[in-house]
Amino acid sequence: MVMQTIPKKRCAIYTRKSVEEGLDQEFNSLDAQREAGEAYIASQKANGWVCLPTHYDDGGYSGGNMKRPALQQLLADCEAGLVDIIVVYKIDRLSRSICDFADLSKKFDEWGTQFVAVTQEINTATSAGRMMLNILITFAQYEREVITERVRDKMAASRKKGKWVGGSVPMGYRVENKKLVVEPEEARVIQRIFQRFIEIQSPALIAQELNKDGIRTKQGKVWDKPHIYRILSNHTYIGKVKYKGSICEGEQNAIVELDVWNRTREILALNEPVPRQTKRMETIAPLKGILRCGHCDCAMMPTYARKNGKRYFYYLCSRDSKRATSTCPVRQIPAGEVERITREQVVKMLQTPTILIKLAQVLNLPAEKIAELFKEIFWQEISPGEMNRLLHLLLEKVEVHEGKLTVEFKSSGIKTLMEEIANGEETD
Repeated sequence: MVMQTIPKKRCAIYTRKSVEEGLDQEFNSLDAQREAGEAYIASQKANGWVCLPTHYDDGGYSGGNMKRPALQQLLADCEAGLVDIIVVYKIDRLSRSICDFADLSKKFDEWGTQFVAVTQEINTATSAGRMMLNILITFAQYEREVITERVRDKMAASRKKGKWVGGSVPMGYRVENKKLVVEPEEARVIQRIFQRFIEIQSPALIAQELNKDGIRTKQGKVWDKPHIYRILSNHTYIGKVKYKGSICEGEQNAIVELDVWNRTREILALNEPVPRQTKRMETIAPLKGILRCGHCDCAMMPTYARKNGKRYFYYLCSRDSKRATSTCPVRQIPAGEVERITREQVVKMLQTPTILIKLAQVLNLPAEKIAELFKEIFWQEISPGEMNRLLHLLLEKVEVHEGKLTVEFKSSGIKTLMEEIANGEETD
């Protein structure tokens, strides 16, 4: 008589809780979900079910999206063939979104992974189980959307009544009994900012003064221009609440007098650098998104200055532009100069034999073919617009240091360019 061995089915238990409240308890919701899962797996021991020791627990994560570390680890293990069955307490622990669940179901089918909900008797190995799963997940999404609407409506009603509904507490206030209460010492800093702005009209200088006097933001950071601008535009300081473009009376006491606020608004309107309806940048900036400041490790953004009716274009260190005092040795560089140097570097490197050999090895293409593409006539015939597109196609980044510029290529971009040219020749 031949004994038939039952193949083992590796079971992974996934648990989730939307809020972090209660997770510090000795036995919390995640523990209860896992215990129920372990008991269910034990009841299926005769069918070869074995519980994996790995814990896939997401505490404090919403089921409305897939951005959960334990879930991503679980999916990676399923794809690697390490999991046969996923066990959850209820289906909404895995997801509350129909779209996400549809994607997950497709992946589970591809990987040969089953899905079981302990309390709802759902098993995707059967057609009845798959039908029940679709019905229940539809109701789960409906429930989530109803809850979201209720919370949103409640917050909207509270804001219209001027109530504090949570979030980042603005400097000058503290929260007591769910209400904003004036913090005298911080309030004096806010009043100083508004008064100094009326006097000197320079957020950068105000930030410098505050930093020099050892005053820090509510988060304990140094002051910069954007932070000063945010304070000057915050209706909370005149006892108001801004909600979706509407200004409502707030419950909190004002810190700034209304005439000071109005004068601030007038100055800000006069100093508006560009009319709101105009485009921020009308010029083509070929190195936008590529050029980086090597000193501050940040993007360099295109900008311009006007002098005697003429525009002068620059790339500006985005991090340094927010500082009250400039500390970046690069700071800003003329656009024409850095674009010219970059083009020259690209042409020079793509005509260097050693570079061509390395590219040929990476792309698995003959070096002669790449050299033929980038010969001198190619650079002579290329238009400025095509050159700009080429830079974005070929370059991963261009990094500027004090007195130095480095260029990093995208090998995939060169391959794409060669394929485009080859396709164009075939069409011709």
